[in-house]
Amino acid sequence: MTVLFRRIKPAQNFRITKHQIAKFLRIPESLIIKIESWLYVIFVHCLDKGGQFISYRQMEQWKNAIACQLQKCSTQQQLQYLWNAIERDRTKHNSQYADPVLPFLKKIWAKCLPTAA
Repeated sequence: MTVLFRRIKPAQNFRITKHQIAKFLRIPESLIIKIESWLYVIFVHCLDKGGQFISYRQMEQWKNAIACQLQKCSTQQQLQYLWNAIERDRTKHNSQYADPVLPFLKKIWAKCLPTAA
């Protein structure tokens, strides 16, 4: 588990809906039987495919949670530490990050730089 993952605690803090999962998997909600939030992943029981694992990092909440963490940094040192953690996490779990996530977070980080004194 990475520093970023421990900081965000997605299993405890994310409220994943059937609608979000269906949209992510591009399937009708009616095919989803059950959603289980495990410590590191989401396990989805589907009628058509059986069980399927989804990384929290692939969900929209992950991107939003990181953006919120960036905005909470009160010093440049905290901001830089968090940005380094983001880059390490993305390097380690690159396949779990959608392409637009890092540019989005970079914009938030850049906006937070002047305010973190």
